[in-house]
Amino acid sequence: MQSLDLRALEIFRAVALEGSVSRAAQKLNRVQSNVSTRIKQLEQHLEKALFVREHRGLTLTEDGTVLLAYAERLLQLSMEASEALNEGKPRGSFRIGTMESTAAARLPKILSRYHKQHPDVRIEIATDTASGLIDRLLGHDVEAAFIAEPVAVDGLSTAPVFEEKLVLVAPASFPPLDRPEAISGRTVIAFEAGCAYRRYLEDWILDAGIVPGTILSVGSYLAILACVAAGTGYAVIPQSVLDVVASRGAMQRHPLNGKFAAIKTLLVWRSDYSSAKLAALRQLLPSNDLNP
Repeated sequence: MQSLDLRALEIFRAVALEGSVSRAAQKLNRVQSNVSTRIKQLEQHLEKALFVREHRGLTLTEDGTVLLAYAERLLQLSMEASEALNEGKPRGSFRIGTMESTAAARLPKILSRYHKQHPDVRIEIATDTASGLIDRLLGHDVEAAFIAEPVAVDGLSTAPVFEEKLVLVAPASFPPLDRPEAISGRTVIAFEAGCAYRRYLEDWILDAGIVPGTILSVGSYLAILACVAAGTGYAVIPQSVLDVVASRGAMQRHPLNGKFAAIKTLLVWRSDYSSAKLAALRQLLPSNDLNP
């Protein structure tokens, strides 16, 4: 049997992770027909069916699951070998997952410095909820991610990098926020389930004895602040986001206190993963300012 082509394995991995030829083609910046052809050629080469074609997409066969594990290892070794031959200098693509708040308020300056120091690295950013980012890490869709604590998952390593102060924001028409119980029954505005800040907000509501009203799920901090300013309801926002995102309309701000006053953001990566790209990123992060 001939050796496996790393490019074919990269395409196979993308299809396996996306569960769709079209989404994999978009991610790889290839035409869909090319991706389909490469998968068929790989199956013919191995004389194995790698995917089950279903109405909802593609799922791995038992042989496909075995190949995916080897593909991850081979592609990782290829990247490590390339870096070693390049004197350990970071190069190639670097897929980083992040919460939207971190992407908006924390990463721009860091990524700018990273690009200046390591121009041979092509950074790809994917935003998601905390739970979604963990799934992306475990699924090898990203190589590192910025996730709010806690992250206690086997196979993942963490390092604290930022501490976010949390602020309750509400319309000016609401009762004063120094009496949180006065907002009982009001609409809660938050990201979808799986967001770490939504979990903190729900825990704060429970701890404060507040009766939540309807929960309105939105997809961005701009939308959250717009809803608050329009009088729809209240939310919890990291102070760092409030510092960089302009909001229209009058609203009240009330820093949370006690155990809900702040939350750490962690840099998370798979414990079996190491690269010069990750090491270079860690050197730029303010982890020395926080206690693990």
